[in-house]
Amino acid sequence: MTYCVGMRLNAGLVFLSDSRTNAGMDQISTFRKMTVFEKEGDRVLVILSAGNLAITQAVKQLLGAETIEGSDGEPCTIWTAKSLFDVARIVGSAVRKVYDRDADALQKHGIDFNCSLIVGGQIKGETMRLFNVYSAGNFVEAGIDGVCYFQIGESKYGKPIIDRVVRPETSIGEALKSALVSFDSTMKSNLSVGLPIDVAILKRDHLKLSM
Repeated sequence: MTYCVGMRLNAGLVFLSDSRTNAGMDQISTFRKMTVFEKEGDRVLVILSAGNLAITQAVKQLLGAETIEGSDGEPCTIWTAKSLFDVARIVGSAVRKVYDRDADALQKHGIDFNCSLIVGGQIKGETMRLFNVYSAGNFVEAGIDGVCYFQIGESKYGKPIIDRVVRPETSIGEALKSALVSFDSTMKSNLSVGLPIDVAILKRDHLKLSM
């Protein structure tokens, strides 16, 4: 299990993820759930992952070379896409490829195809955007109907804290504090979520991470 949060604020994007992959009496291990694709001055893309580690690793391995037909009709990758919408489509395409390759074999061993990703960032010439990509490769976008954040993984212990504080107009500092409190609450209630916590902040129109 894991816990990841992505927030879309008027001032910027905030991302947090824990690093625990196994937790038991005699086995605790860590692995980063945050991946950053950054070309300073052109684009910053942050991907948070939860679910089966082998599946999410396979998806990330495909992303660098995955090509789709962009919204403008031209082939694009995560490095050439002109919109975050197309980036989310590329991530969804990679998820479907891994599903087509591995789902039957996993099912034979009684393992569900479990993969959730938060994809956000900004591309030059476009506003900041944030998406939640599901195991089927489909996705939804934050900022629609008042929703300004996504959680994946072990979300129930930290959700009430964020719900009470975070709105689009919330400052980056206040949103970050609420997210850290939500992580603290989650770690105290669930052994499968643990330190260290990775944090990334992308201020609006900066096109480079602040931390």
